[in-house]
Amino acid sequence: MSGIKFLPPALAIGFALVISPAFAQAPVSTVSTDLGDVLADADGMVLYTFRNDEAGVSNCYDQCAENWPPFFAQDDAAEEGGYTLVTRTDGTVQWAKDGMPLYYWVGDTEPGQTTGDGVGGNWDVARP
Repeated sequence: MSGIKFLPPALAIGFALVISPAFAQAPVSTVSTDLGDVLADADGMVLYTFRNDEAGVSNCYDQCAENWPPFFAQDDAAEEGGYTLVTRTDGTVQWAKDGMPLYYWVGDTEPGQTTGDGVGGNWDVARP
């Protein structure tokens, strides 16, 4: 075995941990609002679901997506529990709760605001 070097087991494990990819989980929290507990992003901005969507499918594009920006996932995002990923027709990926894509409302300008709930009879705050 000349010329072949082995790492001590502890060092090999540590090295494997360093080079293993760390996957991003959904950066979602629960915040208390005037409508009760709702889902929000890590900064407290409330998230919504669209009644015209189907589980695993976003139907909000063009002007809809300008008013209701998707809650995009990072490239290294990984599904966990009730939080899944939905690939949009343009190839971008957004977070979903129980299969339903999540969005922001442009009318919410501060954390915890829920002004998008009920808009057009099609939008609801996302619930934990």
